[in-house]
Amino acid sequence: MTSAATHTEYGDRDLALAGEILRTVVGSGVHGIAIDGTDDHDEMGVFIEPPEYVVGLRRPVDHYVFRTQPEGARSGPGDTDLVMYSLRKYLRLATKGNPTALLPLYAPQESVLTLHPLGEQLRALAPAVLSQRAVHRFLGYMDAQRERLLGRGRRSDVPNRPELVARYGYDVKYASHALRLVYQGLEIIRDGRLTLPMPDRERERVLRVKRGGVPEITDVLREISGVQAEIEELLASGRTPLPAEPDLGVISEWSTDAHRRHWGWS
Repeated sequence: MTSAATHTEYGDRDLALAGEILRTVVGSGVHGIAIDGTDDHDEMGVFIEPPEYVVGLRRPVDHYVFRTQPEGARSGPGDTDLVMYSLRKYLRLATKGNPTALLPLYAPQESVLTLHPLGEQLRALAPAVLSQRAVHRFLGYMDAQRERLLGRGRRSDVPNRPELVARYGYDVKYASHALRLVYQGLEIIRDGRLTLPMPDRERERVLRVKRGGVPEITDVLREISGVQAEIEELLASGRTPLPAEPDLGVISEWSTDAHRRHWGWS
């Protein structure tokens, strides 16, 4: 880590950038719910480690992180948060259905910042990666945001953004995140895809909450619970195009081949 007084940095920057195959915008920008002057800029990248870190004795390099804010400081307007994962780490997160890790696979072209041919192939693996695991993860992340909204999160009972509570009566950012996650979970279980930016109707619902246009927290909670019930009914009935699990065989075979080609091994 470099000087915590100016910014935050973990990992080997040169190694990550040398092996980078994909980087996209993530966060509010890619969802289409960023509000000018209020949101930071988030990026996620994927890199392939040199062979000595994968098949040799050197310790694997799983990630690289850079934040324009110092350690422990909240990011705000104008700040950039970048996280880059090794391909192996990234695939573990994505196949488990991590909501943020799935975004580079579905980000629109205008949100793609780096695209190596192997990164293009990685994005084409999205149908093999997406499964019902992701739906359960989206619900889990949604519930965590809802718990924090209600002051029952793991961090503390003190709101993370007291200025929002003072202005709107509740933390509209937690509320909008929870609503976004549940709407995206519904699209995934119902249609077997993730649309980015969000479809207009759902995006406007989330933006209305985020802008403080829903005065009563109970109305937001009711909407979240209603969409959650739809998801749980589809899961219980099995009415979904999604497989129960990702196709780990196809993904693992591609990952092995991608490493070999990146290293120039025949």
